[in-house]
Amino acid sequence: MFVFTLCLFLWSWLSSIHGLEFRYHNSVEMEQYLKDINRMFPDITHLHSIGQSVEGRELWVLILGQHPIEHRTGIPEFKYVGNMHGNEAVGRVLLLQLIDYLTSRYRSDLLVTRLLNSSRVHILPSMNPDGFESSTRECMYTIGRYNKNGVDLNRNFPDVFESKTDQAREKEVRAVMDWLKSESFVLSANLHGGAVVASYPYDNSNGGSELQGSLSISPDDDVFVHLAKTYSYSHSEMHKGNSCYDLQDFTHGITNGYYWYPLPGGMQDYNYVWAQCLELTLEISCCKYPPEEQLPGLWAANKPALLAYMQQVHLGVKGVVMDSYGKPVQNAVVEVEGRRNLCPFRTDHNGEYYRLLLPGNYTIKVTYPGHKTLIQTVQVPYGPDTFSALTHNFLLQNGDYSSTATQLPQSCTTSDLGLHKSNSATLLSSVFTTLTLFLLQRLLMLS
Repeated sequence: MFVFTLCLFLWSWLSSIHGLEFRYHNSVEMEQYLKDINRMFPDITHLHSIGQSVEGRELWVLILGQHPIEHRTGIPEFKYVGNMHGNEAVGRVLLLQLIDYLTSRYRSDLLVTRLLNSSRVHILPSMNPDGFESSTRECMYTIGRYNKNGVDLNRNFPDVFESKTDQAREKEVRAVMDWLKSESFVLSANLHGGAVVASYPYDNSNGGSELQGSLSISPDDDVFVHLAKTYSYSHSEMHKGNSCYDLQDFTHGITNGYYWYPLPGGMQDYNYVWAQCLELTLEISCCKYPPEEQLPGLWAANKPALLAYMQQVHLGVKGVVMDSYGKPVQNAVVEVEGRRNLCPFRTDHNGEYYRLLLPGNYTIKVTYPGHKTLIQTVQVPYGPDTFSALTHNFLLQNGDYSSTATQLPQSCTTSDLGLHKSNSATLLSSVFTTLTLFLLQRLLMLS
């Protein structure tokens, strides 16, 4: 403990004098920096690769938190993703600066300390390192935008609104999809450039009930608008709505993705629909690849917003769903009345659920094979103030599986589309085992 505290002090002192240099670090330099940080702060960081790019570069993710190596029940998972488009380089810089800020101020800054003690933060500075390495320092052009195969990664994810879902996935996209299956992410943002606005789902539509006027509205639209405004009003300029002179004005500095322009195959909608993770797209600079002398100002404008947004992971309600023996159950459906999600939210392999909700009263229905449907009303406070969502556990009772139980759409149980924390075979096995135990209990009661 003494050595760790001494390391924190020395790094904080050095950072206060020098800090991470404001410039564009290439992939080799970025990798070395992340390894140095992990080596300096092994108690609060964990570095791992979620896969490789087409050209074989590692997709490094640094995890920060009080328990960085593994998930702890009740601790929500948060993530930032940068540089999805290789030539949109500011997000990559800001996420490295954020890592420097969080590590150098842990235990000395109350906000940073409470953030890292109450959540597990995953940072992927560059999702498209190949594109970055081939980019030119231009504001508006597309050189470097795509991956090595010439594919736009933000058009390559499965899309619930598109009839074609079997297209080939790029290595970088597949890595992120697998990453989403390995962690129960609650809240996320991906950082882009070329505008200054916070964009929220849906990005696409097929003309169904989600299409309301010129907007494609999700069941959690009120939460998404709140999240977008949290970022825009914590940003020094974004909330003004007209930061880039040659683009349209954005009221409050936010926009519905589809209203701005329809975007099929986007990562934002994929996170929300299939991974149960609410994600925004943050456009953080008018110029995609601005001169390095502008980087300190961009960091100053975005730093408060990046921190405020992270704190929103504590919105709403969280808890564990257990069977009648008190054992956590996976894939129990947890629904909030009035919010018909395209893929219903389900418990993960720890039996946990997280629902980001604004303060208010909500009726929650829990269904699980072989158990009675459970319906309860909860009063949700504003969790970010206390760095914790409301904790509300559900204890199920054996009984007839309700005929009103939610049936999962086929697209929500297809393994390629990312069945959360499981695949369809595992889900069927779980259901079969539960029903078998239920029938055996009934037979014993009759004998």
